[in-house]
Amino acid sequence: MMKTPLSPFQSLMVVIASFVVASVINIYPMGLEASLLRPMALIMVLIFWLIFKPKYVGVVTAFTIGIISDLLLDTRLGQQAFAAVIMAFCVRFLGQYIKELNLSMAWGVATIALIVFQVILWSVQYLTQNIFFANALFSLLISIVTWPLVFLSLNRFILRY
Repeated sequence: MMKTPLSPFQSLMVVIASFVVASVINIYPMGLEASLLRPMALIMVLIFWLIFKPKYVGVVTAFTIGIISDLLLDTRLGQQAFAAVIMAFCVRFLGQYIKELNLSMAWGVATIALIVFQVILWSVQYLTQNIFFANALFSLLISIVTWPLVFLSLNRFILRY
């Protein structure tokens, strides 16, 4: 069965709706132990759209999502935004060299992007606040493992030619 293309407005609405759902997942109240295992949903969705819809999602969007993430997660303003922008540049750089993206290739790019995001965030937090939140490693690992769920959920909105 052939997919019908989404209009530019519909595509933009899907992107916005996915960010809203991801932000709800990021702030949904959980117990302390469970919250350590919460994936970085907003960043995972950002990576997906950076890979598959670079026309709609770029560095400015990454900065905006980072600022929103800073506000939602109560981190110092600009920390996650800086990490998201650096990560977006890395995804754009890798995207230039990858022509055929299937699940395994996209998962590899997403894994690199998630690691870059978390290492930059750790570095910025350590340099500015002298803290190192090692428990974020669990969230990073859960995000890497569950990224295919983001791919499978949002992949239906991408038209392949």
